[in-house]
Amino acid sequence: MSKVLVLGGGFAGVEVAIYLRKQEIEVTLVSDRDYFYIYPTSIWIPTGEVTREDVSVPLDKLAMKHGFQLIIDPVTAFDAKEKVTTLKSGRTLSDFEYVVVALGQDKIAHKGMEHTLSICGKPEEATLMYEQLDTLVQKGEGKIAMGFGGNPQDSSAVRGGPAFEVLFNVHHYLKKKGVRKNFELTFFAPMEKPGQKMGDNALVMMDKMFKMTDIQTQIGVKITQFEEEGIVFEDGTRLVSDLTMFISAGTGHSILRESGLPLSEAGFVVTNEYNEIKGFDGIYTIGDAASLMGPDWRAKQGHVAEVMAKNVAHNIAMHRQNIDSKESYMGHLNILCVMDTGNGAAFVYRDDKGGKMIPMPVIGHWMKKGWGWYCRNSKLGRIPRIPGM
Repeated sequence: MSKVLVLGGGFAGVEVAIYLRKQEIEVTLVSDRDYFYIYPTSIWIPTGEVTREDVSVPLDKLAMKHGFQLIIDPVTAFDAKEKVTTLKSGRTLSDFEYVVVALGQDKIAHKGMEHTLSICGKPEEATLMYEQLDTLVQKGEGKIAMGFGGNPQDSSAVRGGPAFEVLFNVHHYLKKKGVRKNFELTFFAPMEKPGQKMGDNALVMMDKMFKMTDIQTQIGVKITQFEEEGIVFEDGTRLVSDLTMFISAGTGHSILRESGLPLSEAGFVVTNEYNEIKGFDGIYTIGDAASLMGPDWRAKQGHVAEVMAKNVAHNIAMHRQNIDSKESYMGHLNILCVMDTGNGAAFVYRDDKGGKMIPMPVIGHWMKKGWGWYCRNSKLGRIPRIPGM
């Protein structure tokens, strides 16, 4: 009998499967797609620097390397009380001692969102963005709007960094093509200080970067709806756009609403610092599906999801041996990223002591490229894992 069922094939799901196998625990992983998608490096798909295949790792290769069972079949229901998972094919999975829920999150729906594309949505949207941008470049002019939304019920579910990265990469791409002066680039967000989680210093630097790159801003006004020709805001103003990228904030996964698990106001699974769920022995929730504890500036990021995954693998191994030893993710909460700009990057770090953003011209871009290579090859076991990465 398989000991652990992992629901989800993203950063959290793949990581917990790998580390459970290191503990010689039997694992079955269920995913709705047959590849692990490296979202942080998909930012270069819209500008044609990489393809979807370049930032995808086949899950069957990971399964063969690490020795876990793999099922490609979307989850349609999960009964937490009975530990029964139903798949799209009609198949049901039960008799698992432990279940790790790593299904990710849904996106808050906005009127007219079908007129937008997201770098943090379905992988095929990034390719569509590339195609639409290429059409505009061939035309030689256009208006491009890129931004993100918020979640008043849970600020940790906001994805701002990728929006900035794609925006600056598109600026750099158009500049290389010699057509930047013919394009109007605008960043938009409903909050008054988008990116505030990174700290006051970062806000000042972001403002300077917008001015240096001649990127307009439309911030502090709520979005009413998206249209084919652009965006309508609550104050009645309109932002005309030929290409709109919008990263909607996260909300709880729809499948978990009927699971019986305790949910936060925003729909995320409420866990303790060990990712355990009160009243549901043997069930853990990690990654974006979990309600993240911590300070107001906390943010759901891949490295936090992987810390949760490693901890849960350890906690399950200890639980099976009746050893009272648990690992918490609370000591690892921070915001950490290399925010790429196409011709460089900025190192961003935030913890309880404050935030900082350090410019890294040229080398920063190649550092992020190197991380993408490292992520793929370390997951495949071709190179050693670096502690903390």
